[in-house]
Amino acid sequence: MRLTVVGCGDAFGSGGRLQTSYHVETVGTRFLIDCGATTLLGLNRLGIDPNTIETIFISHLHGDHYAGLVWWLIHAQHVAKRTTPLTVIGPPTIKARFEAAAEALFPGSSTVSRRFDMRFEEVTREAPLDVGPVRVAAFEVEHPSGAPSHALRFNVSGKVLAFTGDTQWTESLVPAGHGADLYIMECSSFEGSPRYHLSWTTIAGELDRIGAKRVMLTHMSDAMLARRSEMADVRVVLAEDGLVIDV
Repeated sequence: MRLTVVGCGDAFGSGGRLQTSYHVETVGTRFLIDCGATTLLGLNRLGIDPNTIETIFISHLHGDHYAGLVWWLIHAQHVAKRTTPLTVIGPPTIKARFEAAAEALFPGSSTVSRRFDMRFEEVTREAPLDVGPVRVAAFEVEHPSGAPSHALRFNVSGKVLAFTGDTQWTESLVPAGHGADLYIMECSSFEGSPRYHLSWTTIAGELDRIGAKRVMLTHMSDAMLARRSEMADVRVVLAEDGLVIDV
């Protein structure tokens, strides 16, 4: 399994980084985890053809994690000329929230006849869903977004990849990432207990209990980025746009 960081920034582009999106290539499929508003820009920079991506998994319904679906639709229809189906997996109301965003930004875009099928499926708390060769489980976390926000755990090709989404510390993050080959963890701050987000000092205190083989910190604010040299743990890597990790 190969993971490419398409964007690892927060909602504000701290450090000049693109919004959240991760590309995963494995035997039999390619998929995205989250699709922030800048996702197409990131894919273009990396030379990744959006038409090769079969599934997009959405952790929660904030714009920097799902709004890129709107531009994806327009691009697929008018530029990429997509003909193969696209499946979008997300929290309850994902389809309605996407359509509302699409209509606000490009009126009529959600109802126009398409040359490809765009399918929406909902994933709910700790009820695994099989999508081709990928099994995904959702763990509810604490990050208000107008719908349940999830940490996601993927089982694919004999490997486990997990992602906290955005959240403050909650116990569901332990089973979500327990023993994972790679656990992508948002880390907005260096220390303290920021509301609805994680800090490095909180994560560091839980690493042994989580037991992930490798952890990648992402979604870092400018203040967090300024202190990244203070982190020293052989299990931890810091995300960068364009970083490639073989899992």
